[in-house]
Amino acid sequence: MHVPERTGLAADYFQSYSVVGLLAVVGVLFVAVAFAAGRLLRPVVPTQEKFLTYECGVDPVGEGWAHTQVRYYVYAFLYVIFAVDSIFLFPWATVFAAAGYGATTLVEMFIFLGFLAVGLLYAYKKGVLTWT
Repeated sequence: MHVPERTGLAADYFQSYSVVGLLAVVGVLFVAVAFAAGRLLRPVVPTQEKFLTYECGVDPVGEGWAHTQVRYYVYAFLYVIFAVDSIFLFPWATVFAAAGYGATTLVEMFIFLGFLAVGLLYAYKKGVLTWT
């Protein structure tokens, strides 16, 4: 019994990967050439000011240690939590409209929003949300 050869199918399969590999090599070469051209074409004039630490246009004076209010991080953290919450609401809204998923997804979303509400209530009770 004769089994037909499948070399044509395998060759097509590996040819598609060779295109991806060639594109990756061209991309790496493009980046390498751009970095090399930048290094060769830029002027190199080292001065004392160029070796100073640059922080928002303010000259560094004194120690590098500064005290920061923790409440700003708490506000940022609360923002991230509620931004993630709003991102989860969009896929939930699309699944909620599908047939057979209404009650289950509604309960799951109220559980999710309940956890967030408990976190917000905790932050409120701790006085984190007061801006003083």
